[in-house]
Amino acid sequence: MAVIEVFGKECKDSSFWLDDVPALPELPSVPLEDVDVAVVGSGYTGMHAAIETARAGRKTMVLDAQEPGWGCSTRNGGQISTSIKPSLEKLTAKYGATRARAIRKEGEAALEWIGDFVASEGLECDFLRSGRYHAAHTPAHYEEIARGAETLSRTEGIEAFAVPRHEQRSELGSDTYHGGVVFPRHASINPAKYHRGLLTLAQLAGVHVVGNCAVTVIKRDAVGFLLSTAKGQVRARDVIVATNGYTGGVTPWLQRRVIPIGSYVIATEPLPKALVRELFPTSRIASDTRKVVYYYRPSPDGTRVLFGGRVSANEADTAISGPKLFADMCRIFPQLAPYAITHSWSGQVAYTFDELAHTGVHEGVHYAMGYCGAGVSMASYLGKRLGQKVLGRPEGITAFDGLTHPTRPFYTGNPWFLPATVAWYRRQDRIESERAAASS
Repeated sequence: MAVIEVFGKECKDSSFWLDDVPALPELPSVPLEDVDVAVVGSGYTGMHAAIETARAGRKTMVLDAQEPGWGCSTRNGGQISTSIKPSLEKLTAKYGATRARAIRKEGEAALEWIGDFVASEGLECDFLRSGRYHAAHTPAHYEEIARGAETLSRTEGIEAFAVPRHEQRSELGSDTYHGGVVFPRHASINPAKYHRGLLTLAQLAGVHVVGNCAVTVIKRDAVGFLLSTAKGQVRARDVIVATNGYTGGVTPWLQRRVIPIGSYVIATEPLPKALVRELFPTSRIASDTRKVVYYYRPSPDGTRVLFGGRVSANEADTAISGPKLFADMCRIFPQLAPYAITHSWSGQVAYTFDELAHTGVHEGVHYAMGYCGAGVSMASYLGKRLGQKVLGRPEGITAFDGLTHPTRPFYTGNPWFLPATVAWYRRQDRIESERAAASS
């Protein structure tokens, strides 16, 4: 299909989610001054940390190189899971049974906590306990995740059940997959509405939020920290770094420990509601077992499909990624081929070398990052915990504290190895799918 047929008229390269929120309010002009807590980064982690410290009476300032929420906090797919990728078995082999269970339970705690937080704060952000359909792209993967669902239910008490291929249409309007697993407690959200809600809560708590104010140097001295920024200097007793996929050279130790990866999303034009119900009969969010994963969902109002994933071995602009994602989407849902896309955008997530989120203190600076593409709940949860740590509260300690935060020799933050890695994974996905099709 030619590119001109893919893009609708006036297709936007901005996040679909921003269409449904008011323009970012003009932030009050505040002088850069001495504060108790300086937070670098205004995404979910930074805003939750700031809310926590400000509500406890600490003078708190959030600094961001762009407008508040400019990063992946308003550009993600709005899917919420338990956020922990390694299995209990793998974590047990590495950390022992007790620590492994504690780490896994933090994912469950974050998932439940974010629903409670949204409700208790009265945030209007289209939060829905929709559940997730995790689809198997080969029969072997279905057998693996079906066994895994039974193990999760039996050993960890995580609600999950398998759906064989002949029943798949009850969950997903596609014949591409070989069955899947449902996680009923997973959820969906409008990420931009959620972030706007956090910004409002932060301002009500007295947080000074300063956008377009890049931090260029963080220097520790006998008193605390001195931050040099594009607009002047800030002195702070405590510093929190919450930059995740946008972590840069200001914090080189952290930059060496996260892998920035572009994630791309498209939104279709408005569709017949009957078609959306056919594709998503239970309104669940969805993902699949490919190594180069796809994730997709209906829009909160049930009128569009949002489809995301990694599109190429090299970073691509959204004019290139849009048609590639469209082709992938139509392979799964041929019903969508006649409909154009109206939005094509991207954001940067941060992976880690052990596929775990990390939080801690390095040279006096508090941090949390590395959510591995599943960070809506975990970024929020660890942000709150960071704030509690700064306040000296014991509930701020998590099962992630004290874990070794690995890097690799010669890695400085530029993921030079990604093109070859993604190309290899994509090739493996293709080979597996072709073998599955040949044996059907």
